[in-house]
Amino acid sequence: MSMLRNPLLPGFYPDPSICRVGDDFFMVTSSFSYFPGVPVFHSRDLVHWEQIGHCLHREEQLPLDWQYISGGIYAPTIRFHDGLFYMVTTNVSHGGNFYVTAKDPAGPWSDPVYIKNAPGIDPTIFWDDDGAAYMTGTTDWSEHAPGVWIGRLDLEQGCVAGERVLAWKGALVNAWAPEAPHIYKKDGWYYLMIAEGGTEEYHAVTIARSRNVMGPYTGYAGNPILTHRHLGLNYPICNVGHGDLVQLKDGSWYMVMLATRLMGGYHKNMGRETFIVPVDWSGEWPVVSPGTGRVEWEYPAPELPACPFVQPDQNDFSALCWNTLGTPAKGTVAIDGGVLTLRSTQEWLVPDALPRMPAPNGCPGFYGRRQQHMDFTAEVTVCVPERGEAGLMLLQNGFNALWVSAARTEDGVCVRAVRSEKRGVFYEENPCEPAREVTVLWEGRSEDETLRLGIAAQGQAHRLLVGGRTVAQTHGGFLGSETAGGFVGAYVGCCVSGEGAEAAFTDFRYTGR
Repeated sequence: MSMLRNPLLPGFYPDPSICRVGDDFFMVTSSFSYFPGVPVFHSRDLVHWEQIGHCLHREEQLPLDWQYISGGIYAPTIRFHDGLFYMVTTNVSHGGNFYVTAKDPAGPWSDPVYIKNAPGIDPTIFWDDDGAAYMTGTTDWSEHAPGVWIGRLDLEQGCVAGERVLAWKGALVNAWAPEAPHIYKKDGWYYLMIAEGGTEEYHAVTIARSRNVMGPYTGYAGNPILTHRHLGLNYPICNVGHGDLVQLKDGSWYMVMLATRLMGGYHKNMGRETFIVPVDWSGEWPVVSPGTGRVEWEYPAPELPACPFVQPDQNDFSALCWNTLGTPAKGTVAIDGGVLTLRSTQEWLVPDALPRMPAPNGCPGFYGRRQQHMDFTAEVTVCVPERGEAGLMLLQNGFNALWVSAARTEDGVCVRAVRSEKRGVFYEENPCEPAREVTVLWEGRSEDETLRLGIAAQGQAHRLLVGGRTVAQTHGGFLGSETAGGFVGAYVGCCVSGEGAEAAFTDFRYTGR
């Protein structure tokens, strides 16, 4: 029997949204300040998922700063209507809510249409039976108490026309962070499903319904329909919430949602990942994960034609899993014949100087992919740059990172293993305190101008490697989002630091266990 195994998309793939078109399923997730944005996945059996592209794949679609890694693209929704795919989302750093369209979800996707009279985040588009389009989103704090609004969407004018109605404030009295709204129509009812409780340990999925698409909506007496808040901080799957429902051809239902795997205590290095559960909607309200009411590690898969695919080589720098941090400046990333060349316009980490925030509008020279396993080894060969330094980095955000790097000095080549940390939960966009503590874990010399550098982890036991040899060890709990702050997960990748620095990388290898 084929099984659905969780996480469905391992690694930093939060806020999943799913739709079915015929025999095909398509899913998107948030990407925050990584470029390209909003990865698109395809499946035919819900078991095997292949990334087929990005919704936001051009510079003009996705203007991003990189300093605030937890800015950028929040909570996309993917829907299909009248021969066209729509992806609607929020760029919290530039422009707000917008949508793009495509005939083929693999792309190309259109330029963004920014939606007027649509405040807040987490937008969704819903088409009623008469073809009328509606949009839901979260309220602007300056307008209302926290809640979810709904309004008629004029797609030709790119605006919410007429009145926006406060549809629901959530299941709890004074519910914290009601967000992630999705509307479904079933048996003459409009169901409004949201997330509430914040995206940490109190996260939950709740639902309400109405006979009128504009409401008022009445909450289900059995809310929340999914949460792990009652299971305690030591339960291995936590932060469960932000779901989207999909109906199969046979009438059965499934929900995808975000959740987090704990690593070595209450640490969440990989951030929020995509999980899946079955749903029994034979009654008036959906019953999520029947029999247990919680997200399990695996479930029997639906009886759909198997469609395994050949997994592309994700060690190839041209693979779809790779991202830059922020929209890359022209000429800063080049891939030719398996060689990655990165150029930086500023310093990233400065171990032998006072900690400081990176300069505005600089390019950090980072090119990476998601950490997807609790135990992994990543290695790359780097040609020591003429200026600056270059190496391999395990990055949570601009403050919390590990890296092993090489630089030229008057005495030859200096190799360092570095830990950068900002202690305590904080928000990157308001760095009122000193930015970080930078610690040189190890420093050595090399006669070689081409070095094999690596980072390996077994749970929270992290090792930094030079030529396959362990040169430093450290506990990696400081790379968890609960400590580092923000909404992203760890990336591992190539990094070059220093104004005008340029370095070449080859033979990247990531092995998960």
